[in-house]
Amino acid sequence: MNDTRPAGATSPFEIRIEEKTHLSADGTALVAIRDFALDVAPESMTVLMGPSGCGKTTLLRIVAGLDDRFTGSVGIPSGARIGLMFQEPRLLPWRTVRQNIELVAAPDFSADDLERLAQSVGIADMLPRYPQELSLGLARRVALARAFATKPDLLLLDEPFVSLDERTADRLRRLLLEVWQARPTTALLVTHNAREAILLADELVLLAPRPTHVIAVERIAVPQGKRDTKTIEAIHADLLRRYPANFLAS
Repeated sequence: MNDTRPAGATSPFEIRIEEKTHLSADGTALVAIRDFALDVAPESMTVLMGPSGCGKTTLLRIVAGLDDRFTGSVGIPSGARIGLMFQEPRLLPWRTVRQNIELVAAPDFSADDLERLAQSVGIADMLPRYPQELSLGLARRVALARAFATKPDLLLLDEPFVSLDERTADRLRRLLLEVWQARPTTALLVTHNAREAILLADELVLLAPRPTHVIAVERIAVPQGKRDTKTIEAIHADLLRRYPANFLAS
């Protein structure tokens, strides 16, 4: 049994998952998530970090309402709009960049809003183009704009910069911070990349291998805008010392 219920806009966003199972090809039940409990602060960037295959994407699908086969509850802010950014851009190839954004935009998202958002993510010149004309980095920028075009109360990001070279990924991480700080909303991002997690997170949530649950929640006191390479390395070294099993492979 599961429950998705309203929560106040300024209340913590509660996730309580008692258990989530998958069936393997031979019909064996595999437990993906068990005894998961997390309160997500409003207008924060909360980053879930765990090893590949631990259930991060499954968790995000549950929060997004795309998977209701679990026991537990998820508190969604009343009337919330949800913005999604997946591991792949998932753009419709027969629609232009502009049309891909307009397709999911909030009803009160104007043409001027679209132009400003496109400018802020660096795709203003790409609006008439089709997805197949874009590099993967540009397609990810379009996907980022599309997620914010919903004017989300809750922004869900599933390893949005995976498969990019590190230089491009780092530019897009910092771009995400700029856009998010200009349009504050509650954000939940999953990653297996420790440095990405440290750069982006207000709160960093460490996850166990499958069946996943919360190991620890670390609040990073240094503002995102002041996290240069030296600061990130220092935070990483401290977390590695305290949570070696979680950071050695990241």
